[in-house]
Amino acid sequence: MPPGRHPWEVFQAEKLPALIKRAKMVDYKVTVSTGCRDDAGTSHKVYIKLMGRDGESKRTWLEVDSSFIPGAVSSFTVSCPVSIGELHQIELDKKPTEIQDDWFPVKVVVESPEGDTYKFPIFRSITTSDVHYFDEEKSPVTPPIKTSVMAKSHQVDPAWRETHYHWHSYGEGMPHCMKAKCLDDLPLEVHFSWTKSFEFYFNLITGLTELNLKGLADSKENWTNLDDIRGILNTKNHLSGCVRQHWKEDAFFGYQYLNGVNPMLIRHCSALPNNFPVTDEMVFPSGPCSLAEEMKKGNIFLCDYKLLDGLKANVISRKQQYMAAPLVLLHKTPDDKLKPVAIQLKQTPARDNPIFLPTDSEYDWLMAKVFVRSADFNLHQINFHLLRTHLLAEVFTVSLMRNVSRTHLLHKLLLPHTRYTLHINFLARKTLISEKGAFSQFVSSGGEALKTILKRSLSSLTYSSLCIPEDITERGLEAVPNFYYRDDGLKLWDIIQRFVQGMLSFHYESDAEVWKDGQLQDWISEIFKYGFLSQSSTGIPQSFTTVEELVKFVTMVIFTCSGQHSAVNTGQYDYGGWMPNSPSTMQLPPPTRKGTTSEETLLQTLPNKGETANAMATLWLLSNSVSDTVHLGHYPDAKFDETITCELIRAYQGELQTLSAHIRLRNLSLEVPYTYMDPAELENSVAI
Repeated sequence: MPPGRHPWEVFQAEKLPALIKRAKMVDYKVTVSTGCRDDAGTSHKVYIKLMGRDGESKRTWLEVDSSFIPGAVSSFTVSCPVSIGELHQIELDKKPTEIQDDWFPVKVVVESPEGDTYKFPIFRSITTSDVHYFDEEKSPVTPPIKTSVMAKSHQVDPAWRETHYHWHSYGEGMPHCMKAKCLDDLPLEVHFSWTKSFEFYFNLITGLTELNLKGLADSKENWTNLDDIRGILNTKNHLSGCVRQHWKEDAFFGYQYLNGVNPMLIRHCSALPNNFPVTDEMVFPSGPCSLAEEMKKGNIFLCDYKLLDGLKANVISRKQQYMAAPLVLLHKTPDDKLKPVAIQLKQTPARDNPIFLPTDSEYDWLMAKVFVRSADFNLHQINFHLLRTHLLAEVFTVSLMRNVSRTHLLHKLLLPHTRYTLHINFLARKTLISEKGAFSQFVSSGGEALKTILKRSLSSLTYSSLCIPEDITERGLEAVPNFYYRDDGLKLWDIIQRFVQGMLSFHYESDAEVWKDGQLQDWISEIFKYGFLSQSSTGIPQSFTTVEELVKFVTMVIFTCSGQHSAVNTGQYDYGGWMPNSPSTMQLPPPTRKGTTSEETLLQTLPNKGETANAMATLWLLSNSVSDTVHLGHYPDAKFDETITCELIRAYQGELQTLSAHIRLRNLSLEVPYTYMDPAELENSVAI
């Protein structure tokens, strides 16, 4: 101690200034949430800078071990000499180590020393060491700037989206898709997780082995008897074994129109089409009823495959394939069975286009039904599966990413329903429906026919047909018994609609707020333009003017991406694993007269061994989910912090669980359980 100086003087001169300076430091609590997907974490050093109206913090290293593993929620302290005022933006960057990895943060929440909370939604993969800027969810696009250091480029979300998400015209008359020449062109945030990729490709590689098909994929040999086909059926699948037992039965043929993989075609028939000249003598030869009487009672139904009319089928291995465009008449019997009573395999009546009947010979009638099942395979795959779920889900996703901010309620609400859709659709275009893809190798509608069916299907698509309550009414199917797709689907739609109503009504207090929301209007405008090619005849809205309109459309989007996709996808191997029930192609043309068909003719007409093997392996792959599935009602990455929205989600999940319990209880008494609309089994998105 210097002589003559009192200890207090020394303290005042040397230590007090440092203590005063330290006392003036203010602390901000920073909480960082990393996504739950298994490849969302990072081992890199993560840095943050807080930016406020009155200044900014220093670039601070968020130093805690294992802070950014998948699913982690970690808190840190960022200190500043003085308060920097109301926060409006943060900077994030990470310093790469020797190991390259990508980080998928969900959000950053900052608590200020004044007790205010600021939320910064991220929902984006950070792949480089560049500085990334993120706005506070309630801040204006261009906040007031008081310091020159903050006058740097204000990188906003729309600029990033427009850089990474572009529309691409896949073909004339077809919905636009995401522009990507290779998988790496897709933003990493929409890629499969590591688990998803591994299991998907593992299923793809092992598909032939799993189904006992190894060695058959390249075979050009025809089947010589049906028992040989039975030998390659996967015995682990109970339902496909049940299909093999009952596929010849008329009642099972009719049942599939209600609860198989294509419940979308059947409709009530109140008058016969002019090109389907069925008579009472044909279908009720011994009375006592007539077609007119049964139509009046609501017991006659029609399935019309006119979208396939006039198409030139695919050529596989230099061999012409064939496809019918049938008309099928079905009758609901007094014991509530739905049975086919007449089948015409081509659209135009003619002497060489007979109407096949249950009273015909066994193989005449069976051959007619098999041609119908093959037509159903093709129309189902292209119209009701590819177009109405996969391609539309992609349109909804791309427009959402381009037009709706990640802070917006709609983005949070729909984000789980976009998961993996762009990735799986890219693979579909590359490996299934491309010029040299799988469809061209074993499906009669491959090649040019596929494009034509897509165009016809889109031009005939209506908004009401995407909304199950209206669709069921328009098809006159309200009273059909044992229609589990309808029963479960209507209940699921109602649950989704109540949830969406609650969420959007909380956000939009009036219709005027909907009309003024430019992000909403841009979202639906691009969907109408790029998804439905500006065709007003579809009934798709071009703008939203009321909360009610918005609720209906968002409900349709969620239902399409979850329940509807499951209904037309999950059972593909269940009903197609026994190939004769769902042939992907036919090697001989439809019969032109009766009395010419035998078992030998049927075997020559069915797909050969190689075509069968490829079709079965593909259906097996598309019917298998993976372990990182996120089920309907769960929001692992989209965090809702408001009390009301969290309560709505809990109520939503509770209703879904109740519906699941009712479905499972009903299925206990069914020989063929219907599980495709069980919320406990539904994936949130079109991800397979």
